[in-house]
Amino acid sequence: MLYERKIFARIKKKLFKGKALLIYGARQVGKTTLVKALMRDYPASKSIYLNADEYDVQAAFEGAKNFTELKALIGSSDLVVIDEAQRIKDIGLKLKILVDNLTDTQIIATGSSSFDLANIVNEPLTGRSYSFTLYPLSITELSDNSLELSRNMKHALKYGLYPGIYDLAAEDIRDALNEITEQYLFKDLLSISGIKKSDYLIKLLRLLAYQISSTVSYNEIATVLGLDQATVIKYVDILEKSFVIFRLSSFSQNLRNEIKKSQKIYFYDLGIRNSLINDFNDLDLRTDIGQLWENFAIVERMKSNYYQGYNPSYYFWRNYDNQEIDLVEDWGREKNLQCFEFKYRSGAKYRFPKTFSEKYVDAQKFIVDTKSFIGTGFLSD
Repeated sequence: MLYERKIFARIKKKLFKGKALLIYGARQVGKTTLVKALMRDYPASKSIYLNADEYDVQAAFEGAKNFTELKALIGSSDLVVIDEAQRIKDIGLKLKILVDNLTDTQIIATGSSSFDLANIVNEPLTGRSYSFTLYPLSITELSDNSLELSRNMKHALKYGLYPGIYDLAAEDIRDALNEITEQYLFKDLLSISGIKKSDYLIKLLRLLAYQISSTVSYNEIATVLGLDQATVIKYVDILEKSFVIFRLSSFSQNLRNEIKKSQKIYFYDLGIRNSLINDFNDLDLRTDIGQLWENFAIVERMKSNYYQGYNPSYYFWRNYDNQEIDLVEDWGREKNLQCFEFKYRSGAKYRFPKTFSEKYVDAQKFIVDTKSFIGTGFLSD
């Protein structure tokens, strides 16, 4: 099934503005489907799709030494899509040459790893590109009414929201998730990151999967894995730049009792997380439902903000008295701080810490449970 992606219209508005479009996102989140949808509005004779996963495409681009040779690869196409472009050596320089010399041609490059494609592309394309990130499906891309929303939330908490997973029969979902995990997280990720010992990365991912919503200690993880702390931090950075996980840092403006240097780690997709620990139990039987809900709600909030063109800074807050706020958004002067506490059970009582409220008087505060998930404007368009 094809889904209308929220970011589609934003990307389409940037076409033919004299800049390359870079679309990042993990494998299987729908990048290829999205770019092919963009291509439908243009004659087949004037557009070309090139998959850099294919060796001959890689070799052809890597062998092209100048503009004339690069131009021969795309012919007279007005719209050029290079999928999984991070596979091509020196892709940044080659894209720069094309953009500089073909001002009326739209170049689109996708990549499943920002750490690879971005490091190679960003410097050569400074001022010559627009960048976008595509995530797994958002709940608002699936739900038109409260009944659908309730069903989709339960599905997301258990199986995640990868497009290729959502429409499968229940008995096929686990196999499909395991395949994504093995084919992307372990094999593809290892090959493009240069990591030699895959078992360490696998063990690290599983440790992180058990620790969602908790502050992480890189030193403790390093001890468990038998690695040095610097290596663990490097691996976490690679996983984040590959759109597997993301980090939230602690929020502080120098209040004496605030924890200033701490991090939490979450997964962009809970199906991947649950696959890593092999736990697909029904939600009523899970002891980690609170952590799942927190992870899910934060990701959906980030997607909603991003697809609407908003980009606040995200944090959590904690003090040394173990008082905590799950999500703090810093919007700068426009909206100041927006703060969220996530409770899976509706009606759960919670009072925002007095020390926080007194320090950040203008902060807006919300409690988000399964019933208020939409009603508070949490995911408003």
